[in-house]
Amino acid sequence: MAATPGTTPETAPEAGAGQVEGEHVKPFTPEKAKEIIMSLQQPAIFCNMAFDWPAQHWTVKHLSEVLHGKQIRFRMGMKRTDTVPQFETTCGYVEATLEEFLSWNCDQPTIYGPFRDYDHSKFWAYADYKYFVSLFDDKADIFQDVIWSDFGFPGRNGQESTLWIGSMGAHTPCHLDSYGCNLVFQVQGRKRWHLFPPEDTPFLYPTRIPYEESSVFSKINVVNPDLKRFPQFCKARRHMVTLNPGQVLFVPRHWWHYVESIDPVTVSINSWIELVEETSHEVNCRYLNRAVSALFDHYRTSKVVEIQALRTNREDMKKEGSDVHNHMEVGQTGGQDLLLGTGKQEAASPFGPDLIPVILGSEELPSERGGIFEGDGKDFVGEGGEHSGKLHCTKRQRMMSKSEDAVVEQISSNSSMAPSQTFISTDDLLDCLVNPQVTRIVAQLLIQGRSLWF
Repeated sequence: MAATPGTTPETAPEAGAGQVEGEHVKPFTPEKAKEIIMSLQQPAIFCNMAFDWPAQHWTVKHLSEVLHGKQIRFRMGMKRTDTVPQFETTCGYVEATLEEFLSWNCDQPTIYGPFRDYDHSKFWAYADYKYFVSLFDDKADIFQDVIWSDFGFPGRNGQESTLWIGSMGAHTPCHLDSYGCNLVFQVQGRKRWHLFPPEDTPFLYPTRIPYEESSVFSKINVVNPDLKRFPQFCKARRHMVTLNPGQVLFVPRHWWHYVESIDPVTVSINSWIELVEETSHEVNCRYLNRAVSALFDHYRTSKVVEIQALRTNREDMKKEGSDVHNHMEVGQTGGQDLLLGTGKQEAASPFGPDLIPVILGSEELPSERGGIFEGDGKDFVGEGGEHSGKLHCTKRQRMMSKSEDAVVEQISSNSSMAPSQTFISTDDLLDCLVNPQVTRIVAQLLIQGRSLWF
């Protein structure tokens, strides 16, 4: 397979990734791609969905010609291995053209150039968060080079996108975006993604940084963590993947991610998308009232059998180590077994050569990073998709199990009431929705295949 223009064979998409030479049929229709995105609870890579996008040719050299002479702001960070994250507020900044960036990145700095104070061997440069509407303000036609409508979002193109151009080592500290999910198209070079699920937020020591309203950052440098200062981080479940040119990464809402350029030059295009069901407040409240009433009905008619089933199911999950690796989400079909490749899913798998799940596990980081944090590499997916390594049940999870028993028995003891006729107030509903024990019980019922909605 020929390399993407402007890339080397090493940075081109690997042959055998799902696209047959000469084939021009995309593996998913826009409707199917959106259906997959709406159902995914874990990051995944789409292959062969953007091979006909004009933006696939957007190498830095090409963009330097398109944006000839345009000043772009670069964030400058140090190539260091300490344990402190390099937040945007601690970095330097320069205004430069892409031609000047390429010259500096090739170790050919000019004496009076904007990068003169930054030794290329010690610093990296990152033109990040460059909104198309500002960058290409006089070239609106170029928006059509990005075709997010192929993923089921009609009319969405480059106008709703951002451009990211970096040198080797350029990175964004670990953070979660407070709105939307991410679709990321890798154009040139490779980027390594470290991802952590939303449930691991307490282990990532969240913080806000000044002037940043759309993201929540971690206090930890996740590639070189200080476990003495942040001991809970060893419980975080790291998912890692290297994104190659031509691939599109889907990152679900509120997944933590640290992203680093691992090639001399990288270009990627990002779009944040809100996945919102267009239903009225009145309809949503009606659904929620019916769900809560159905839950009480279910316990009234089969409380003894159901309680025993819940407890048995919980014990089975503990034995399989599912409390650590297979946290199930409400509405997820097939479970995490589908995502981890164990082959136990009941639903038809959407995964294959053109949709690759980002699995739990850790790649060995470069030696100059100073070593892997304790526990990294102990919980991973081996050849064939089998789990190996040591599984844990945290104190918090054991406490949750005890709380669950209390909630189940409390609901059962009140089963003499007429639940279908019980009015659920807004305050009651909010108390129910934010109660983790109730959420866990409802999730387990859904996993067992119970229908609470009709």
